[in-house]
Amino acid sequence: MHRLIKRGLMFGNLIEVASPVLVERYNRALQHLTGKTTHLSDFHIDISGFSPEIGDELNDPLYLNHNGVNRQFILLTTEQKTAPLLNAKFSTSRTILKQFIDENEAQLFALTARDAVAGELVNSVFSVAEPVRLFDIRKVEIEADTTTGTLRDADELAGLVDRFKGEEDAWYDDVLIAYMITLAKRTGDVTRNPVRLKNMAFQQDNFWTAHFGGVYLFRGLDHPAAIARLNKAALGELPIKYTFDFDDRNQIAKFFEFNDLVEPIVKARGIDASAILRQKMDFIVVDAAQEAGVDLTGATRRDIRALARNHADHLPPEYHGLRALVDWADNDGPWPRITSDHPAYFYSLRATDTAAKDLVNMLLAELAPKDIRQLFICHKEAFYAAYKDWSETKKSYVVDFLDREYQADKAGARAALFGHDAPMEEPVGRAKDDLIERVGPWGAVRR
Repeated sequence: MHRLIKRGLMFGNLIEVASPVLVERYNRALQHLTGKTTHLSDFHIDISGFSPEIGDELNDPLYLNHNGVNRQFILLTTEQKTAPLLNAKFSTSRTILKQFIDENEAQLFALTARDAVAGELVNSVFSVAEPVRLFDIRKVEIEADTTTGTLRDADELAGLVDRFKGEEDAWYDDVLIAYMITLAKRTGDVTRNPVRLKNMAFQQDNFWTAHFGGVYLFRGLDHPAAIARLNKAALGELPIKYTFDFDDRNQIAKFFEFNDLVEPIVKARGIDASAILRQKMDFIVVDAAQEAGVDLTGATRRDIRALARNHADHLPPEYHGLRALVDWADNDGPWPRITSDHPAYFYSLRATDTAAKDLVNMLLAELAPKDIRQLFICHKEAFYAAYKDWSETKKSYVVDFLDREYQADKAGARAALFGHDAPMEEPVGRAKDDLIERVGPWGAVRR
């Protein structure tokens, strides 16, 4: 994992907390939410205020995410909206937090100038000990306030101001006036500068969760289904018509088709389909080379394609299926009939432009895991989990590729791959070198 961290591909773009004032505010919020504090004098935080260094110190990577449900958050600055979300248990959590900060940026800026804002993404459940409880998650609401209760006091003061203006004898109520003055010292002038956060609720029809080995729940579709990465039988009986796992390739393909969720890359508009498929073929060659023990250190695209030519007979069916598609696209070759039983099938698809496109591309990335670029862009958690089992030579090649050909123009790469609005990207950047030493290389991906 050191390679990923040093190249800004992991722990990237975290917010540094180094000043004593901010550390003290963070500790107040942490005490308020969890009853714990940190002894660290500086650390880094993600969009939710989670710090991998503090997680390591407390030996608890879920110290702001008890049971992996109802994620708590600590905001020290609105700049956190640019940071990634580490240890994500639900695919929608970062989007919710970012939208919350965007919609309330002016108010949060004013509040965090004096105190930390602490809050929680509130589901209707506090535990998902059983898979069926996932179906109780319908809506996520946000509760937030400063550690000193500024918003609570502001609401109370606003009510007292209305009472003061409306009651005929309020001018003579010394107790009321004294209490209003006490609150105003904490909140400021709420009549001129009202500080209120928008009440925000987010429907949770379609989402991925890391619980139970990874489950995709599609409820907001004409033909809903739950799709598990592991054995679906382990999920038990669920209140949804269809439940599949990754062994049910034909059923998942039909699910995509019935809901019009995917399209063949070679027939998609606005992208260079041939270039995308050729790159996927290169990744498949890299995977095969790893299995054969071939040293890929410093390998270029030319080197990879030379390997493919010299060892074509030993390459897996995914490669040959995509090669047939490229031949059709470039050379008017015969149309290859690649059914869902073919290992290349999910490599040949991308999400259509629907509200669920990010989640569909995330699922496709897991169904076609040798495409390391799509896996990294669309499903960071799955990428990091796969990375730890790769050979050193594949790790080196993949990190070099992502740093050289993806990091240089992330937005352009996503547009070239996906055409219509590119999938949501977890921001990455370069973290401090000593972060590796403080957290250890597995801090962000503990299970």
